Amino acid sequence: MKRVVIIDDEPLARSILLEYLQPLAGVEVVQECNNGFEGVKAIQQHQPDLIFLDVQMPKINGFEMLELLDQAPAVIFTTAFEEYALRAFEAHAVDYLLKPITRERFDVAMRKWQDHAAPADATQTQALLETAAQAPGQRDRIVVRHGSKIHIIPVQQVHYLEASDDFVKIHTDHGTFLKSRTMQYFERALPDQQFVRVHRSYIVQVQQITQIDPYQKDTYVAILRSGAQVPISRTGYPRLREVLGI
Repeated sequence: MKRVVIIDDEPLARSILLEYLQPLAGVEVVQECNNGFEGVKAIQQHQPDLIFLDVQMPKINGFEMLELLDQAPAVIFTTAFEEYALRAFEAHAVDYLLKPITRERFDVAMRKWQDHAAPADATQTQALLETAAQAPGQRDRIVVRHGSKIHIIPVQQVHYLEASDDFVKIHTDHGTFLKSRTMQYFERALPDQQFVRVHRSYIVQVQQITQIDPYQKDTYVAILRSGAQVPISRTGYPRLREVLGI
């Protein structure tokens, strides 16, 4: 029996999907969720084979919810907004359904999933999130899981980001958080007029910089308001100067 979770803040959308799924043999809807927080818990509890995931939801959106998972199941996105990163869906998701969802289009998506049913591919999920990072709605905050809690960090509160093995350390007004993403992901996701990759291991928010001091040959160090020191490489310095207009 294949387990399915529906994650959508619209009761009507959930009821339509449930109606379409109920007659299908070998498929069981194990939970319906009203938001991304509930979705994370349901996926951890039930380990579903497939989720129907709304993109635009209160609290955290569908992309942000996926970022919080250690391993994502197969995903069929549901959205009322055709412009919502359809390139990401087409390239990396099982399928996407535009609302209002018709039975015919639902059947097509389910056939695609059943014909290619396989364990979720972590590389595919990572590629989806890397592509989705370029969507405008992903650029104003960072969602992290810290223990059992989920934190939503406005990018204005971020001082700098630091590569740390397979994670990125996010240094903020309220402490340091770890996120399992790449520096390349954040370089694409964060506003490029606010954040600059000044070193292969560092991205800094330019408004946090109070001074720039010479360090070694052709390298510098940025002193931040917090007192932190961020190294600036030979290749990062011209990028920083361009954004600062100096």
